[in-house]
Amino acid sequence: MKKVAGSIQRKTMLYETGVEYGDYTMNHVLGCAHGCKFPCYAYLQKKRFGQVSCYEEWCKPYLVSNTIQLLYKEIPKLKNKIESVQLCFTTDPFMYEYDEIAKMSIEAIHLLNSYGIRCTVLTKGLLPIELADKKKYPLDNEYGITLISLDEAYRKKMEPAAAPYIERLEAMKALSEAGCRTWVSMEPYPTPNLIEQELKNLLEAVSFTDRIIFGRTNYCTDVTKGYPQHKFFYNQKAKEVINFCTERNIAYHIKEKTVTE
Repeated sequence: MKKVAGSIQRKTMLYETGVEYGDYTMNHVLGCAHGCKFPCYAYLQKKRFGQVSCYEEWCKPYLVSNTIQLLYKEIPKLKNKIESVQLCFTTDPFMYEYDEIAKMSIEAIHLLNSYGIRCTVLTKGLLPIELADKKKYPLDNEYGITLISLDEAYRKKMEPAAAPYIERLEAMKALSEAGCRTWVSMEPYPTPNLIEQELKNLLEAVSFTDRIIFGRTNYCTDVTKGYPQHKFFYNQKAKEVINFCTERNIAYHIKEKTVTE
């Protein structure tokens, strides 16, 4: 197991967000060790505001040591306003091979549930099977993974320190089979110049899940140059996701700007 680079403290933990995964979110880690090569919104945001100086620093995560204390303070004040809390918006709650982070995430979910607040989780790590314990986590939480391919060579190239695709898929499937609600984020889905693959194979692999979110790769970067047909490509793939989910009664959401005229 890996160790975090250190710890920091914050003045607040819960805050409102406009994303569809939850009206509130929490980020109890600064940085992410997964080292993704496509543009990382979280890193760019933290660099812009001077919280990290470079990508190498970003890849050395710091745990927010007073997370649970802040939650005990903030939850009673906000619990009547919060519909659900997303873990996380600018980091990963189950960062691969970081037990310290996973332990705090589990404790936070348990605490939020004890106040009647649902949680939505998204990770490129491994979802722990203990989240299926309905006595400890009694609410209708949603546990999700990011999955944009099944090709490990592509994962090693683009998400070098994240969990292997098959492992994160199997961990989520175990929760699904235990009766938990699960979901998949297929974003940023790659175009053929990045990798040749069949979307139908990926969809079939996650056909057990309750919800699929599909989104494009940002075509304004050096990483993604060289595929002028990307608008047509994403229009077609979005239709494929919609048809697949409709036929199997799976909830879906196509991210904004994925489908274009």
